[in-house]
Amino acid sequence: MILGGPPRPLSPMLIDSHCHLDKLDLSARAGSLASALVDARAEGVGGFLCVGAEPAELGDVLAIADAHDDVWASAGIHPLAVDGSSRQREQVLAALEHAAVLAVGETGLDLFKLEAARDPDFDTQIYSFEWHLRIASERNLPVIVHTRAAREETLACIRSYGSTSSAGVLHCFAEDWATAEAAMDMGYYISISGIVTFRSADELRGVVRRVPSDRLLVETDAPWLSPAPYRGKPNEPMRVRRVAECVAEVRGVTLEALAEQTTDNFLRLFKRP
Repeated sequence: MILGGPPRPLSPMLIDSHCHLDKLDLSARAGSLASALVDARAEGVGGFLCVGAEPAELGDVLAIADAHDDVWASAGIHPLAVDGSSRQREQVLAALEHAAVLAVGETGLDLFKLEAARDPDFDTQIYSFEWHLRIASERNLPVIVHTRAAREETLACIRSYGSTSSAGVLHCFAEDWATAEAAMDMGYYISISGIVTFRSADELRGVVRRVPSDRLLVETDAPWLSPAPYRGKPNEPMRVRRVAECVAEVRGVTLEALAEQTTDNFLRLFKRP
């Protein structure tokens, strides 16, 4: 693993800025992650950020990054995996010492399955999110933020505890322009997933048209959210090309230009201090 962050590709390539390689459905590949990565590279994908979201499984994430020079990692606690224990936080802190880890997270807030923001489970999410933001600020690392049905609460936490120097990214963005603008005002990037290809995603495509080119990332969130025409099938990093093709079409630019810009953005955001 190369210290100092990802190597800069020699020519424009795509980077899947958010995937869960430890959770891919590899049943059709005889369990071979290497096969999935080979197919992704054949589609022009030159790097993968394997996002750690469950502390007990961070060892698997780090092992994958160690085994592949074009895979990097992050370490965090997904809001739906938070149990409030100090053990989880200790596991994240230990993983952050690994040379492959470029970011804190996945963390954030998710009210989708809760009845109200006053739910005790949501209080636990908020405490965890604030902790991640403080740790990221102390270490000058970017934060990978998940937000669902909690846009105002998410932005409030970032304003109070986030760093404007290291900032981070709202991953798998599916919110409105006001949310994107508020996040970008605090230094955050906007990452677009396969949702942009969905027939019902007109509002998101409107946001994609307006995001400044230097704040845009693309991702798969594999194994979830396969882009059209692969909806309903397990997602893989190779399909970040389909995401990028849709984003390029919406923005009226070439795929090559989109790839070069989003790769530059990734390398600017995810760097070891």
